[in-house]
Amino acid sequence: MGKFARLGNELYSGKKSVDFVGRRWLWYSVSGVFVLIAVGGLYFKGVNYGIEFTGGAEYRVTLAQGADQDSADALREAVAGSGIDDASSPVVSTSGTDSILIQTEPLTDAESVEVAEIILETTGATEDDLSQSEIGPSWGAEVAERALIGLAVFLVLVVLFIWAYFREWKMSLAALVALAHDLVITIGVYALSGFEVTPATVTGLLTILGFSLYDTVVVFDKVRENTKDLRATHTTYARAANLAVNQTLVRSINTSIVALIPVGCILYVGAVQLGSGSLKDLALALFVGMAAGVYSSVFIATPLLAHLKANETEVQQAERRAKARERAAADRYASVPVFTDDLPVRGEDDEPVEPDDEPEPAAAPRTPEASGRGRVAPPARGPVRPSSASGRQQPTRQTKSKRGKK
Repeated sequence: MGKFARLGNELYSGKKSVDFVGRRWLWYSVSGVFVLIAVGGLYFKGVNYGIEFTGGAEYRVTLAQGADQDSADALREAVAGSGIDDASSPVVSTSGTDSILIQTEPLTDAESVEVAEIILETTGATEDDLSQSEIGPSWGAEVAERALIGLAVFLVLVVLFIWAYFREWKMSLAALVALAHDLVITIGVYALSGFEVTPATVTGLLTILGFSLYDTVVVFDKVRENTKDLRATHTTYARAANLAVNQTLVRSINTSIVALIPVGCILYVGAVQLGSGSLKDLALALFVGMAAGVYSSVFIATPLLAHLKANETEVQQAERRAKARERAAADRYASVPVFTDDLPVRGEDDEPVEPDDEPEPAAAPRTPEASGRGRVAPPARGPVRPSSASGRQQPTRQTKSKRGKK
């Protein structure tokens, strides 16, 4: 931890720096590959919508002995082995302490009766303990519409918040591009993994958008602080923005690790131990979205912001001043002319001074200056003769600070 703390201090002070802004085309390429893979998964495999969106059959059975995960796993295997195509991948989860919820795709009346018999036979419950309901696709369409409305409202509020806080539309655009990047990658992971998209997934998507925006706003706030007065700081916009990313890098890493560890544990429990359910769908969206959000705020949002600001007059002037300072610092004596015999002598008005033909009169001899006094010593009046006072003890004078002290 000591080395990591020292690394954080060196990144904050600028002694060490990772060139995020200067290598923006590399990060654009890496992100482009991720986005293409995600879009390919959406195009070739598609999203596996849950029955909340497509409709289906739902069974709820109450067990007298209580519901546990072993009973849910046995019931899932029994329904999946029924030979009914639409019931080959049921979603089975516990509901409370004494109920199990089974969800399948839409079934015919005969198939529904057969699945109900398998449930009763496997669990040993009676017909009174089993309830069945049909979920129509219209309800799923309504859920999807509500989710899209919520997403649109969220994005509008994001734009207004960033504009009101930073008063910079280019920051809003960079933040929206980073949010779109996180959304596409998360949905692409859902398509490639085959996980079902449920209302819990929509909740997770809205949550990760807030997390990604939070990290981006923190970085942008540091960018604004570093780029407040480029003329006084003697730097460029790109360097100041890159310094801001390095100054917040350790904080972003710590925040993401602290957030991803519990979400990863929830994902493991939901996907491996429980096998299905809304817990798994929510955890996957949170895990992928948080990781993508940290990546986009560091590698996408700030480099894109510096790219958008590159054409502004103030930013270009700062770039020219920085290049001029670099040239001057590279060779300080490059502008000093080399002396030659025929070099003209110039006066204060920068006009050549013609040499006179007559020699200048010799200057009068200067009198010697008193050593250490800064004034001219008077001429001697005569030879120095021995003094009668030379044999006596001369009085001494103490400094003012020591007078009257013993």
